[in-house]
Amino acid sequence: MKKDFGDSISNKVYEYRVLARMSQQELAEKVGVSKQTIFVMEKGNYVPTLLLAFRIADFFNVDVNDIFNYVKGDEHNGN
Repeated sequence: MKKDFGDSISNKVYEYRVLARMSQQELAEKVGVSKQTIFVMEKGNYVPTLLLAFRIADFFNVDVNDIFNYVKGDEHNGN
């Protein structure tokens, strides 16, 4: 049985997109995904693939760690 560590990835896609004055549709087209993918990612309901994470960071010309943050399960749960 697969163990659930409770890890997650937080992101700042919304913040970067708004600062760039872009719609979800515009960003989606630039990085090759659907508007729905951007929507659920911004809501924290979707963890992008590494490839997509790097595409987004490259589009905004920042390091991937500036937009995406790994949160360990024990940190997320306050342990």
